[in-house]
Amino acid sequence: MIRVLLADDEAMIRAGVRAILSADPGIEVVAEAADGHQAVELALAHRPDVVLLDIRMPRMDGLAAVAELRRAAPGTSVVMLTTFGEDEYIARALSGGAAGFLLKSGDPRELLAGVHAVAEGAAYLSPKVAHRVIAELSGGRLAHGTTARKRTGVLTPRERQVLALVGAGLSNAEIAARLHVVEGTVKAYVSTILTRLDVRNRVQAAIVAYEAGLVDDAPR
Repeated sequence: MIRVLLADDEAMIRAGVRAILSADPGIEVVAEAADGHQAVELALAHRPDVVLLDIRMPRMDGLAAVAELRRAAPGTSVVMLTTFGEDEYIARALSGGAAGFLLKSGDPRELLAGVHAVAEGAAYLSPKVAHRVIAELSGGRLAHGTTARKRTGVLTPRERQVLALVGAGLSNAEIAARLHVVEGTVKAYVSTILTRLDVRNRVQAAIVAYEAGLVDDAPR
């Protein structure tokens, strides 16, 4: 069972999102928050697997809350859920440590897929957000490629394989199946990779993998 905390300052939005999540027998909403500060407090109290955070909330907005959650509850994955798709919000959310970014205007199936993906250790971006991120990466890939290749040069060949698959969007279970190892081994590799690359989460690691050209050579 995936335990979810939902944070949004609009009660009607929370009700709608809760209804969508409740339709999935593998998801349980364990708490709701009306602002970022309350979201952090409830996350520490309930230790959910996933926190769904709105960006614009009173007291503490979602962008500040995700940074605090990454510090205080590193075992909890955070997905930003918002009506705003501006590049500024996307960049700040991902750099702050969010594992996913979903638009409220998206298909409800994206919400369920996103919750499952981040709970399994993967990253998830709604298709519209993914398009923006890929466009940004493509524009800066040549400029950042040399730096990214130097950063990944400290990794072992096996770690680079795992990083390439992380960059391709695979979950730990999918990577384990692809490389014919147990999932626990993949988790250990990912933890080491994040430390050696000095990145906060899989999204940031995936960006490094893309810029270094590793995704093109991901094991098939």
